[in-house]
Amino acid sequence: MNDSTAAYRLREQLKKFVGIVFPHVPKSQKEFLGQMFFGIQAGQTTVVSRIARELDEDILLKKTEERLSRHLLDEGLAATVQDAVLAQGAACVQEDTIVSIDPSDIQKPYAREGGMPLLAKVWDGSKSRVGDNLGYNLCFATATPSMSRRIVPLHMAMWSAKEEGFTSENDKVLDVVRKISGAVDKRGVYVYDRGGDGDWLFDFFIEEGLDFIVRLVGDRHLLHWNGRRLAADLAETCEMKYRDRVAFKSHGKEREVPIEYGSLPVRLPEHPGAELRLVVVKWPKGEKPMMLLTTLRAARSRRSLRQVVEGYLTRWRVEETIRFVKQSYEVEDVRLLRFDRLRAMVAIVLATAYFAMAWLGLGDRLAVLADHVKRVSRRMFETPEFFFYAIADGICRLFARHGRWNGLDGPDETPEEPCQMILAL
Repeated sequence: MNDSTAAYRLREQLKKFVGIVFPHVPKSQKEFLGQMFFGIQAGQTTVVSRIARELDEDILLKKTEERLSRHLLDEGLAATVQDAVLAQGAACVQEDTIVSIDPSDIQKPYAREGGMPLLAKVWDGSKSRVGDNLGYNLCFATATPSMSRRIVPLHMAMWSAKEEGFTSENDKVLDVVRKISGAVDKRGVYVYDRGGDGDWLFDFFIEEGLDFIVRLVGDRHLLHWNGRRLAADLAETCEMKYRDRVAFKSHGKEREVPIEYGSLPVRLPEHPGAELRLVVVKWPKGEKPMMLLTTLRAARSRRSLRQVVEGYLTRWRVEETIRFVKQSYEVEDVRLLRFDRLRAMVAIVLATAYFAMAWLGLGDRLAVLADHVKRVSRRMFETPEFFFYAIADGICRLFARHGRWNGLDGPDETPEEPCQMILAL
C-alpha cells in the first residue's frame, strides 16, 4: 500500500467513523464534524484558522474560519460528541476492565484574565497546590481491558472554577464517574490516584455498588480485626507473601523494579458493612509502601493480587494518554473567546483521539492500515511502546500531503494504485 492509497483509505474510514458514531446528528453538523476531525489531524492543531487552512476550500479562508467558529456554538454540541464517543467506548468495558479516572488541566500561562473566558487558577503539580497559572480543569477517563495494552478514550470533560453553577472539583469528577457508570451499566473497575482518598469518592463507589482500586495517602483510619488503625500502620504489619517484578513508565523512562506485596481484610469506619481489601506493595528500599484500597475481595492469591497491582499501574498510562492528546493536537494552544466554543473543541478533540487510538484498531484489516500509518510517521528511532504519537504523526503526514477533505458525500480522489484490501468494520 503506497501513501496515496493509505491517505484515501484513511479519509474513507474517517467518513465511516462520522456516519456510524454520529448517526442522528443533522447533516450540516455531521459535515462540520468531519471537517474538524480532518483539520485537527492534518494540522495537529486546535487553532481554528489553521484547521480552516488545512481544509483548503475554494473560498476565502476567512469564510471557512467563520463557518467553523459559528458551528462551534451549536447548542448541545459538546454533549452530543461526548455521548457519542462514550456510547462507542462503553461496548469494550467488561466486568474486569480498568476504567481510569484522572483530573488534569489546560494551562494558559501567557493568558490574562479578560483575554479568554472564565480563566481560573489551576493545580500546580510542582508545588502540590493551586498555583498562579491560569487555565481550565479537565477530567479524562479511559478504559483498558484486563491484561491488555489497548487504551480506549471514554470521556473528557472541561470546566472552570468561575463558571456559573460550579460547586467543587469533586462534584465535577463525580459527574464524570456517574455518566460513565450509567453508560456501562456499572461494569468495570474504577481506578483513582491518591486524590481519590476521600469520603466523597468512597461514599459514591460503595453506595452505587461499583468496584474500585484507590491509592491511599496513609493517614486514613481503617477497621481491622484488632481495632481501628491508620492505613500506614497496617501496611507495616502486612505480611508480604509474594515477590515479583513489574515494569512501568515513570517520568518518561521505562523502569523494571522488584516488588513485594500482600493484603489484609479491612473496612471503612463510615461503611462497616462493606468488605474491602488493603493491598500493600513494597518497593526497593527507601520508597514508602503503596497502599491500595479495593472492593475486589478475591485479592488474596498471587494471581488476583498481581491483577490489582497491575490494574493500578495501568492507571498511570492515562497520564501518558493525556500528554499524547495535549501534545499531538496542541490542546493548550486553543484560542477561542467563548467558553461554549472551548468546551465544544475539547469534546471534538476527544472524538479525534478516539478515532486515532481506538477506531483504527477495531479489526485486523484496519490494523494493517494503522501499521502503515506508523511507518509513514518516519520515527528516527524504533516506534515506542506508546505508539499513538506515531499514529498521530502518520495521519498528519498523509492528510496534509495526499488529497484534501471533499465532504462526507463528495467524490474523493482515486488513489494512484488502488489497494485490493477491503476495510470492513
